[in-house]
Amino acid sequence: MPFIDLLQRNPEILALGALVLGLIIGSFLNVLIYRLPVMMQRQWKQECAELLGQKPQTEEKPFNLMTPGSCCPDCGKAIRPIENIPVFSYLLLRGRCSGCGNPISIRYPVIELLTGLLSAWTAWHFGLGWQMAAALLFGWLLIALAFIDIDHQLLPDNLVLPLMWGGLLLSIGEINGVSMRDSLIGAAAGYLSLWLVYHLFRLATGKEGMGYGDFKLLAALGAWMGWQMLPLIIILSAVVGAVVGIALILLGRQRRGSTIPFGPFLALAGLISLFWGRSLMNAYLGFTGL
Repeated sequence: MPFIDLLQRNPEILALGALVLGLIIGSFLNVLIYRLPVMMQRQWKQECAELLGQKPQTEEKPFNLMTPGSCCPDCGKAIRPIENIPVFSYLLLRGRCSGCGNPISIRYPVIELLTGLLSAWTAWHFGLGWQMAAALLFGWLLIALAFIDIDHQLLPDNLVLPLMWGGLLLSIGEINGVSMRDSLIGAAAGYLSLWLVYHLFRLATGKEGMGYGDFKLLAALGAWMGWQMLPLIIILSAVVGAVVGIALILLGRQRRGSTIPFGPFLALAGLISLFWGRSLMNAYLGFTGL
């Protein structure tokens, strides 16, 4: 097909198209990051009420990824289509609501731009093909998981488990470059390694050092990249997490002993390993002579 041939011969056009697609997906991720935890909380309340034999006092309005439409959280003004264009609308409105004039969080265009740039780099790195499509989905889910964990210290099974199963299924045809054997071992080893660290830490200190969502996320990363990448992912996430934690304490943004979500560091380590993992491993093995 001429269009596919054009994309294959021109990586710049492919990357530009992925950038535009990523900006659109980033806008959707903003909705997902905000609404999914609220939807989960409503479901938990409903399940608890049913378990206790209680009826909800008031009938809640439908709330999902589609309903209600996007609006200003301060004045409730519905967001028009022209005000919902990724990044551009934020600049057009100068970062303020057209209804009440209150500031719009800078995080909305940041997530859109981050998703767009990551999508463009993914297309440039892998080229047109199934591996590129899988890597795009992988990156989008990690962005959503990272920001939900930052907001709520929660890694929803609704996202983590499909990510893990997706990695396992892709390994059947080695679309992600990983054999089924390595993917299965990676998923099991990823979960069990953090599970073991969690219980050893709890026995030694009497405290919980991380949540079960972290186990599942590392299992998903192992399913996508194989067990061989797990040591690199764990080291990268631990080092980056320690640096960020120390920096936040020194800047007065975090108190000693307070919890820091580990999911964003796992997600970042997973992305680094996706693009440069094998190069980093080969460089390390060459440096050590192993």
